[in-house]
Amino acid sequence: MNMDFSYTIFILIIPIAMFILLGFFYNKIKPAVSGWIGVAGLTAVAGMSYYTAYQYFFNIPKVDGKFQTFFGFKMNWMNFTDTLRIDMGILLDPISIMMLAVVSTISLMVHIYSRGYMKGDRGYTKFFAFLALFTFSMMGLVVATNLFQIYIFWELVGVSSFLLIGYYYEKPSAVAAAKKAFIVTRFADLGFLIGILLMGYYGGSYDFMELNNPEGPAIMNWASSSFMGLSVITWALILMFMGGAGKSAMFPLHIWLPDAMEGPTPVSALIHAATMVVAGVYLVARLFPMFHFVENGFALNIVAWVGAISSLIAAIIALTQTDIKRILAFSTMSQIGYMMLALGVSEYDGHDGIGYIASMWHLFTHAMFKALLFLGAGSVIHAVHSNYMKDMGGLHKYMKITSITFLIAALSISGVPGFSGFFSKDEILVAAFHHNKPIYFITLFVAGLTAFYMFRLYFSIFWGKKKEYEHAPHESPWSMAIPLIFLAIMSILPGYLPFTEWLAPDRIGFHGHIDYTMATIATLTGLTGIFLAWLFYFKPSIYPAKVSAFFGKLYKWTFNKFYIDEVYLFITKIIIFKGISAPFAWFDKKVVDATMEGIGNKTVDLSKGIKGMQSGKLQDYAFAFAGGVFILVLIVMYVM
Repeated sequence: MNMDFSYTIFILIIPIAMFILLGFFYNKIKPAVSGWIGVAGLTAVAGMSYYTAYQYFFNIPKVDGKFQTFFGFKMNWMNFTDTLRIDMGILLDPISIMMLAVVSTISLMVHIYSRGYMKGDRGYTKFFAFLALFTFSMMGLVVATNLFQIYIFWELVGVSSFLLIGYYYEKPSAVAAAKKAFIVTRFADLGFLIGILLMGYYGGSYDFMELNNPEGPAIMNWASSSFMGLSVITWALILMFMGGAGKSAMFPLHIWLPDAMEGPTPVSALIHAATMVVAGVYLVARLFPMFHFVENGFALNIVAWVGAISSLIAAIIALTQTDIKRILAFSTMSQIGYMMLALGVSEYDGHDGIGYIASMWHLFTHAMFKALLFLGAGSVIHAVHSNYMKDMGGLHKYMKITSITFLIAALSISGVPGFSGFFSKDEILVAAFHHNKPIYFITLFVAGLTAFYMFRLYFSIFWGKKKEYEHAPHESPWSMAIPLIFLAIMSILPGYLPFTEWLAPDRIGFHGHIDYTMATIATLTGLTGIFLAWLFYFKPSIYPAKVSAFFGKLYKWTFNKFYIDEVYLFITKIIIFKGISAPFAWFDKKVVDATMEGIGNKTVDLSKGIKGMQSGKLQDYAFAFAGGVFILVLIVMYVM
């Protein structure tokens, strides 16, 4: 059965048209109208994405038990050789369609929410223009047919996130955060670009279909060229993962993520829930067969350990933060680490194929509950005008919708049975247990930490101490509450969807089921974390202060994020600027520039000394002529 998916081009056309319209005519369009334009456009995009998913998963028969791959359109853009070319198109397969649904859903909820949250902001129309550009960029990234197309939209995502993070450009902290995000990801993206070029030269193609073919030349001939003990293809994969690690805020390229909280809260939900930060996970998933087959999965092992270490570090740091958005930012880093390690401990066939599915499943479930957490945090900030837990407490009686929906998201991310996070997190734990025991124990420990810091956050905001507010907080308007309610439902429902049937890649023979032993251990670990958080924070107690004092310097280190930012500043300012750049600058100024300036100065001095020879007086020229003739006569007489 052939399906016509050519209409999917409008999934890209609509948001870029919105950006052009709102961006070029933002002074002429009323703010309220621009908000409705954004919501209407994203409603159409989401509708087409859902329709595409429905047609693909329910109305198209499988071939040999596998989903087919379709192209919304595909055109040749550039040819390098007879075989090496760059196409532009829309690739539709299980993970790209899933991502279309995720990105369009979160973006639509953010657009609806922003109508209330950004009301009265002088840059209201411009904000919706930036949102449209970001949505277009992310949509183009997930449907890319080849490495160069994904790189083009990868950089557009970086530009649009720079604009959104630095939206409050009057604030120096927002400008610094935007620059930090842009610069850190540029270093990572340099590795990505070098990896793409290596892959094209040695792999012979940029096309995902050709690169991922286990019988294709890229995978079959991966060992043909080597460098420093590894194949060049392996180096290309590692460098491309470097780009993914930067975009997904993996250690040690994560330092931009907490500062990105300077943007408006809807931006935090959009960037840190399901879009920009999962781009790295999507990249590894898109090239998963290559990561698995090349060099016996050497690069995939790096993915696993980077994900595990990032997940652990972020969870520990989140325990001590007091800014609610930064807690959620480190939570995002930790959960992205979960997705990365799940890919890293997966195999391409057999029982361990669960890791791939679990990663994609967790990407979907995390998108819903993390967007809900950020939007819930925005609702709280909107009510109390502060980001810090010390300014909150007892908000449950004022903001019941926000409190209940936030609780649902916290239960889901903590892996409590019945919520979507339980199902996807259980599959990740099973995959880690069967493949890599040390990573499994790290993952299990992080599950307990996650439950603790999330309920520390929940109890501190909505229960905890009874606080007297200068102005009584109130529930957010319905334009903000409706997305919260919808995302709360979506924090439960996806756990009961047949993801293992939808997302299994070709040749993976796994059929999902709950491992009740692993699930019981993980559930008890999560409930322990929740219980400790209840003991510490449901009511004012002395336990937090005692524990902080007990850990002493370790607590200080975690509160200051292990001083990783300071290490980077030391490396940048002391070693690079003063130790390396300063001597070069001195040499450039005192030697190179001084030499050129000295030559110029001596030339000027010489010209001043001989300028009298060109006085313009006839008698001077006649005297010089006569003198010259006299000298020549003497030379002829006495030398010849």
